[in-house]
Amino acid sequence: MAKQARAWQRMLSGRRLDLLDPTPVDIEIEDIAHGLAFVARWNGQTRGDYAYSVAEHSLLVEALFARMEPSAGPAQRLTALLHDAPEYVIGDMISPVKAAVGPGYGALDDRLTAAVHIRFGLPAQTPAALKKKIKKADKVSAWMEAVQIAGFSETEADRFFGRPDAALMEGLAISLRPPVEVRNDFTRRHAALLGEMS
Repeated sequence: MAKQARAWQRMLSGRRLDLLDPTPVDIEIEDIAHGLAFVARWNGQTRGDYAYSVAEHSLLVEALFARMEPSAGPAQRLTALLHDAPEYVIGDMISPVKAAVGPGYGALDDRLTAAVHIRFGLPAQTPAALKKKIKKADKVSAWMEAVQIAGFSETEADRFFGRPDAALMEGLAISLRPPVEVRNDFTRRHAALLGEMS
């Protein structure tokens, strides 16, 4: 009889997260923040002394989302902050790799997202209208990242991500920092939004 492959990962918190059947009880924000702070966007192909992490990207997306949707409540802003949370265990795959992996990647991402959302008092599935708004903020972030640190010209970035409204980005800049700083800021922002929800 063939040995079954291990489908769980031990987290630094001591939790054992089953990737095929994740449960909210095995989700800890410290694990998410730590993992995302060490996962590089753009496969690490960015300028600077530190990788641009998914945690830093998530903070920027939440800030952009709040600007684009000023009436959004803390639960919606928390959903924006956690939009890439599953990547703390499955990594940040670029779109071509996701396409090559096929529908299994999306199903895994959906299961992990549902567990994360339930853990923090959010609906298991993000409502389609909210998901679309967060995606718009995500594309603005991608444009900023592409131009500022990933070597794209503005013309190239416009073609792939669409030209964002300059006013939306005013005062925001891509930040490359040590993972421990990003991890701490992500954890603080999560706590602040959870506090506003109670």
